Amino acid sequence: MTEQRIGIIDIGSNSIRLVIYERTSGGAHRVIDGSKRAARLSDQLDDDGAFPSRTIDELVDMINHFRLICAHHRTGLIRAVATAAIRNASNRTEVLHQIEAKTGLPIELLSGEEEAGYGFLGMINSMDIQNGFLIDIGGGSTEVSLFKDRTLVQAVSFPFGCVSMTRRFAKGGLLSDQQLRELEQHVTEYVEREDWLKTTPGLPLIGVGGTVRALGKVHQAHIKYPFESTNNYPILGQSTDVLFELLRKEPLDKRSKMPGLSKDRVDIIVPGIAILRTIYRLIGSSHYIVCAAGLRDGLFYATRFPERPRLDDVLTYSVNNLAALHPEAPMQHTSQVNRIVLSLMDTLQSQVRNPGQARQLIDVASILHRIGASIDYYDYRKHTFYLMINSHINGLSHVELLVCAAIASFKGKNRVKQIAAAYKPMLSEEDVNDVCKLGTLLQLAIALDRSETQAIGKLHIEIAGGKLHLRAIRADGMLSVERKEVDALAGDFKKVWGLIPVLHSPDHR
Repeated sequence: MTEQRIGIIDIGSNSIRLVIYERTSGGAHRVIDGSKRAARLSDQLDDDGAFPSRTIDELVDMINHFRLICAHHRTGLIRAVATAAIRNASNRTEVLHQIEAKTGLPIELLSGEEEAGYGFLGMINSMDIQNGFLIDIGGGSTEVSLFKDRTLVQAVSFPFGCVSMTRRFAKGGLLSDQQLRELEQHVTEYVEREDWLKTTPGLPLIGVGGTVRALGKVHQAHIKYPFESTNNYPILGQSTDVLFELLRKEPLDKRSKMPGLSKDRVDIIVPGIAILRTIYRLIGSSHYIVCAAGLRDGLFYATRFPERPRLDDVLTYSVNNLAALHPEAPMQHTSQVNRIVLSLMDTLQSQVRNPGQARQLIDVASILHRIGASIDYYDYRKHTFYLMINSHINGLSHVELLVCAAIASFKGKNRVKQIAAAYKPMLSEEDVNDVCKLGTLLQLAIALDRSETQAIGKLHIEIAGGKLHLRAIRADGMLSVERKEVDALAGDFKKVWGLIPVLHSPDHR
């Protein structure tokens, strides 16, 4: 199958973005290009709430620029949507007509509920979470949704966002105590009208969109967090309040130097977080979680998989997608290693901490352990580690992802200690021990298919007399390569598991 490309253009109130997704010949999806232009559309409205022709011309110019980028990539389908800024403009019909006439692109004007729905789809397909509230603070609107059992239950779109609130309460991005009270009162009045928002306290508040992502980046820089991803990043309410006051007290010139904060958010970040905190308090949330996906991702899934856009198993989808992006790893071999390692795990599960979690992590690690070979076979473990922690493996916490990457790239305890030192204080001593145990187990599974011929058809595993007996019930050939590898690994395995692995051929009982 040839590559297929989908372009998504999101005409938001704060910025206009393009993302181009590609389906590779192996059936995997990846982003191959993207572009962003700050627009501040909510600021461009005149006294009648209309966009002047100058702004429309700039929009046309920007969308034509994005169309050219799509054309260079031979993008088969472009889907362009507009949200709150154009939705709220008094001349929105004329704006849409002009854009379509001058760019040749039909523009979908999303309702607040549709916007919330696509944002939810982007989030739920990138996180393994059952219940919670979702918030998307845009430039001109804020969507809040409640979901239970991974299904959207109810959503509302409020007609305020970080740009419009900055314009109304925080000219120049500075928010006095009095202005803050007025902003909070304004948000509260809208939230009070929606009774359902207060019926399920204690749920996490997951944030998509620029405001929450910026909060995540500033928080990570503030605490010197050693891991770079913001997806699935939890923040406590108290930490957000501390950071909010820190940002609010800084004049703009100093605020612009805050690590983690992009220049185009310096003035709108404080009103944005003010909206976030107010809604968080009113609905009685337990903590915040930053989500790196959102509206554009939701639009992609809805376009690519119109019949079933919501993923049932986020982790399996993203692991299989990542494996398919690196087809250099021999598929039959990794499948065999995966099958063997899960059999070993089932026999030895009583000897590991959190067996359910350990099984999940070694499952993922065994599928991905060879992806580093797509960079270079020599030292592929190092490349595997890098690729895993810098790819979209959704459905794991940051610690789980780090442990999983360390298992997949395991080479010995010293290297695990180096990783733990580099990512202090994320990995505990117990985590290091888990990685050594599971990493060694993965090495044994790899040894059992060292010839990469899948010679072992069926394996019977039992523990007796201080040994881990591996009996090949069905096998092609004498397994001499595999036996040598298992024997070479026996000393290291005994140190960690207290058992000596012994491979018996089918003819040896």
